[in-house]
Amino acid sequence: MNEMEYLDQQEQDAERELARAVGPNIVAIGGGTGLSTMLRGLKEFSDNITAIVAVSDDGGGSGVLRHEMGILPPGDIRNCILALANTEPLMERLLNYRFKEGTLAGQNFGNLFLAALDGVCGTFDEAVRRMSEVLAVKGRVLPVTTADVYLEAQFENGGAVLGESKIMEFKKKQHCRISKIRLVPENPQPLPETIEAIRNADMIVLGPGSLYTSIIPNLLVSGIGDTVALSRALRVYVCNIMTQEGETEGYTAFDHVQSLFDHSRPDLFDICLVNSTPVPKGLLERYSPEGAGQTEMDSERFREAGIDLVEGDLFSGGSNFARHDPHRLAFQLMRLHAQHRHRPGIYGHYDRMMVELP
Repeated sequence: MNEMEYLDQQEQDAERELARAVGPNIVAIGGGTGLSTMLRGLKEFSDNITAIVAVSDDGGGSGVLRHEMGILPPGDIRNCILALANTEPLMERLLNYRFKEGTLAGQNFGNLFLAALDGVCGTFDEAVRRMSEVLAVKGRVLPVTTADVYLEAQFENGGAVLGESKIMEFKKKQHCRISKIRLVPENPQPLPETIEAIRNADMIVLGPGSLYTSIIPNLLVSGIGDTVALSRALRVYVCNIMTQEGETEGYTAFDHVQSLFDHSRPDLFDICLVNSTPVPKGLLERYSPEGAGQTEMDSERFREAGIDLVEGDLFSGGSNFARHDPHRLAFQLMRLHAQHRHRPGIYGHYDRMMVELP
């Protein structure tokens, strides 16, 4: 690279940095791997991201800390913080390190770090804020509520089970669909900052992630679903590439949407974004024993419901799992925002520049 090319690259990098600094206010709602994957892509386009994360997990290392220390489950919160953080590779490896021996076997160091901060700070939301500061997070990560909530699933045959970690196995034994989930206790109060973030959002994204255990639990917190539905922001649901064992086997894309509406409101979002890339046969065969497969796009039901169905190449290859590609997904979301919620002046210029719209 010669001197002129170097200076030109420096200028482009500076302009993109400024574009991110004044980027749209994005609220991403969900939990689990899907949310943190999407956040890694979105932070390339905007520094103004708020992740709102479900806190009903009661399994694994998070469940142990929840039961033994009385804190909210830290796992999904930690993953979202790391997704938005500007950390050295060694620090990220450290915070993702899982102990293999002794009394700490199975525990994640990042979860323990967050648990320790909870003890120092006195409240879980303050601990999350301080951990975000330590890791130089661009944006915010917020638990949807600080209430001690559990998830109960009710099934079409009348059966029910309490505890997110028990839902998958219970459903497999029931051989029927989940009809409804609820939080116990019901209608917990949201963290006030979550409502404020949704009201100030330019774009709200639901998913991707487990329908019943990552996305819908957020909508069952008092005021969250209504505030999303009443927002003037562009509201997008990112449908999962695959159906999920123990939750959504046999579901079409609109089945996912219908369940979201049944647990909140039918005017919850404007657009459903789906992957159009076929999943390779070998990967489909890996999911087949679980009863899972690529999510079917039943376009006619979307047309009848008046919901825009937008398809895009969102698939990430080279993995043993069918995942969204963080950059492709974020690019499609930012392009939708630039097209449907044009911001005035220099803000709109930067929005279009980041996705190369005319």
